[in-house]
Amino acid sequence: MRKMWKTPQLFLAMTLGVALLAGCSNDNGGGNGNGGTSNSTGTANQTKENDTSPVTFTFFSADPNPNWQKMQDDVGKEITKQTGVTLDAEFAVGDPAQKIALIATSGEYPDLISPKGELNKLVDAGAMLDLTDLVDKYAPNLKKLFGSQMKRLRYGNDDQSIYVIPSYSAVDGKTFVAGGGFELQHRAVKEAGYPPIKTLQDYEKVIKSYLDKHPTDEAGNKNIGLSLNADDWRMYISVTNPAAETTGKSGDGEYYINPESYEATYHFRTEGEKEYFKWLNHMYNAGLLDKESFVQKYDQYQAKVASGRVIGLVDADWDYADSEKSLKTAGKLDQTYGHYAVMLSDTYKDNRFQPTGFMAGWGIGITKDCKDPVRAIKFLDYLASEQAQILNNWGIEGKDYQMTNGKRVVPEDVQQRIVNDNTAFSKESGIGFYTISAHYGDGVKDSSGNYFTKNFPEQILDGYTKADKETLKAYGATTWLDLFPKEDEFQPKAWGAAWNIAVPGDDDVTILGNKMKDITWKRIPEAIMAKPEAFDKIWDDYQEDLIKAGVEKMEKGFTKYVQDRVKLWNE
Repeated sequence: MRKMWKTPQLFLAMTLGVALLAGCSNDNGGGNGNGGTSNSTGTANQTKENDTSPVTFTFFSADPNPNWQKMQDDVGKEITKQTGVTLDAEFAVGDPAQKIALIATSGEYPDLISPKGELNKLVDAGAMLDLTDLVDKYAPNLKKLFGSQMKRLRYGNDDQSIYVIPSYSAVDGKTFVAGGGFELQHRAVKEAGYPPIKTLQDYEKVIKSYLDKHPTDEAGNKNIGLSLNADDWRMYISVTNPAAETTGKSGDGEYYINPESYEATYHFRTEGEKEYFKWLNHMYNAGLLDKESFVQKYDQYQAKVASGRVIGLVDADWDYADSEKSLKTAGKLDQTYGHYAVMLSDTYKDNRFQPTGFMAGWGIGITKDCKDPVRAIKFLDYLASEQAQILNNWGIEGKDYQMTNGKRVVPEDVQQRIVNDNTAFSKESGIGFYTISAHYGDGVKDSSGNYFTKNFPEQILDGYTKADKETLKAYGATTWLDLFPKEDEFQPKAWGAAWNIAVPGDDDVTILGNKMKDITWKRIPEAIMAKPEAFDKIWDDYQEDLIKAGVEKMEKGFTKYVQDRVKLWNE
């Protein structure tokens, strides 16, 4: 359910000042100063076909990037060489929604912005340019890449402007990587004899049996059964989304969408979810769930995972990736994690890989404060080119990969650094840092017959550790995806994903949604940490709170947005 993100406090520390975000500075003094919401004109400098004179664009991303090297990594330097562009970038720390709201109300905008689910705030503020004409006139790579999917870039039925270039959903890709689900350390699964891990009870049994035998680590520190990351918006990923996932609901953020009627229901009001949270309550009271799950900060969570003391996680691999890299660097491969399709019971089927079709909605846009929007769209168009996608995914030819008999091959010494010294390697190479424009997905081949990305079966296997391979072999699998139902077992969702649907900030759906979130984020931890005999009453009170706060009105309002999306995308 991936990318349904938001909330609390750390963003108050991001008081760098929006002045840092304003303005587009062309080192040669270019720029025409236009600031309207539709802009396809520019200086004489902009009309040059291949202008590579130095220019700096300010950029804000709602995603964190702690390894950003200010484009002084190998890939960044090559991008600047090819385009003349340098990004003066700022990345989210804490809750991106608060930062986007601050930018929207300030009236001063970065040249480029990737706001994830908060685009509506910027559109409402009149901050975003309509990119329709810019793409048509100056972006041949983008037009080729999107093809017939271009209509999905439109903002809505009433406003058919293009405000962002989609960057979170790849074009024409296949799923080869399973990076979510329920995670268990390899050593715990091995010691349990590689049992079936398909239900919550299976998962719990592995954790409990390991802790019974190994209550502490070698230094006497207490091992932890399951730790959740409930800090800020990560609450969605680690705490609340799994209630829907383990009960067979596809990734639609805070809603369940009826596939026949397209009616939306707040997923906490659907069948099975009470039982999931009751299981977490049981884990808490049995001493198997980390007592600090709802008070720890993200860095504390990361430190616990990096210590090797946490046996189980319910998270996405990108959220604990740096911690796992530390384990690999320390040679603690058996304390890294495998991914399992765990359900509430065997009556449910994991459909996290149900196809959505190409999804627009989340991406990167150009604001009205950018003085050179033509140059900016050409930069985004370059990043969507075959040359740039290969550069971003594979690195520098002759250094990060070699051409052998017409195929891109990663040398063994480079592959070992990718697996075992990834943080340092990433900072030096910059590989993967520049997926900020449109791109092809996994399994798509370029004009040379090679894959655009490294996520294809042969290369994925090269990225696995010995511990990964040992565990997978025990389960008769080759990749972690083999342990999950495949995307071709499901029909594509006509609406894409509900979390991807933009709702205006002043709409009742948004206002009520914030109320539901406040209620949910109070009641769910309360229910999990309660005494077992108190759980049912807290849950009933929670459901009553939702009704009183207007959840049915919110559901009805969001249903219309879902149905409008189906009409917009499938007309």
